[in-house]
Amino acid sequence: MTWEAARETARNSAGRPLPAVGRALPDALGDILAEPLTALTDLPPFDTSAMDGWAVAGTGPWRLRGGGVLAGGAEAAPLDHGTAVPVATGARVPPGTTSVLRREHGRTTAPDGILYWRTPEPAAPGRDVRPRGQECRRGDLLLAAGTTVTPAVLGLAAAAGYDRLTVHRRPTVELLLLGDELLTSGLPRDGRVRDALGPLLPPLLRSAGAEVTGIRRVADDTGPLGAALRRSTADVVVTTGSTAAGPVDFLHHVLGGLGARLPVDSVAVRPGHPMLLAELPPAADGRARLLVGLPGNPLAAVAGAVTLALPLLRRLAGRPDPSGRVVAAADLPGCARDTRLLPVAFTGGGAVPLGFDGPAMLRGPALADALAVVPPGGVAGGTTVEVLELTGH
Repeated sequence: MTWEAARETARNSAGRPLPAVGRALPDALGDILAEPLTALTDLPPFDTSAMDGWAVAGTGPWRLRGGGVLAGGAEAAPLDHGTAVPVATGARVPPGTTSVLRREHGRTTAPDGILYWRTPEPAAPGRDVRPRGQECRRGDLLLAAGTTVTPAVLGLAAAAGYDRLTVHRRPTVELLLLGDELLTSGLPRDGRVRDALGPLLPPLLRSAGAEVTGIRRVADDTGPLGAALRRSTADVVVTTGSTAAGPVDFLHHVLGGLGARLPVDSVAVRPGHPMLLAELPPAADGRARLLVGLPGNPLAAVAGAVTLALPLLRRLAGRPDPSGRVVAAADLPGCARDTRLLPVAFTGGGAVPLGFDGPAMLRGPALADALAVVPPGGVAGGTTVEVLELTGH
């Protein structure tokens, strides 16, 4: 299967985004709005002062009234024409206010309690008053469904009266790390190597909207692998290794025993071609379950993730699949017949290859700004190329 067809198959396998759920504002960061956000109140909800100074009625000079108006206080008594009262930024201005005179623009005379302006002209009507509904009116559309909940969105939602947001449920992911040769600490030894994918993959999967509910290490044996897949309740299971046809590559055999269907079984891409996408038997509650099998080599696994796992998870989470193109600042070498995912860095002139791009290497991706999608035959310098940025949180 071509690389483009594999990505599209992964998206389509997700179907529609997951159902909507309600989340408290602090818990909704990074989620996707499942319904439009409309204003529950006018913003501001009343006429407020934009500056510290005096609320004034008329053109002045003004007779000062006792007291003052602070933010959060009860509505003050109306101002008569020709009077003024001290006011703080954000406070509700009294009825009858025609403008706010900034503190640096006014002066008072102690004996007679008169306020004068220091500027050549008095403040124009409405000056430094934020009128009710200046930003929005109750019922106005603030944000469309499909918007990512950012810190600013949380602030806007709170200002507009929300305590909770309706967002798409995050797809749950269980990560199964296959391989008896993997170490979790220390230096490689006794023919065994450090597990690089356990630290690498969870933040990459979360960047696509996933909730990683478990990370498990599974022995190279059909029994433990089959049991792990049957027990998993995650929407998506991601496995590493055992996707090829080596002496301990049992994933295909186990999937066959479960009756799984494989919409993708190997992709014409380097590195990472022995990746797969499988439809697992439904969960006990009837939910669909999918499996993404990633190769065990680190860069090959990253290639598999950006090809199958991330597009699938973004669709389930209701997120758009980002795309971008940049100019190749140098020739980007490709394969004869397959797509190549090549680590590149962005310079002033565009994308340049980094090297360290073997399937078992991570030095290239660690230095890279993105993976360039290089079609068969390569990309000549000066032409544009699609890039997949590598992000995580």
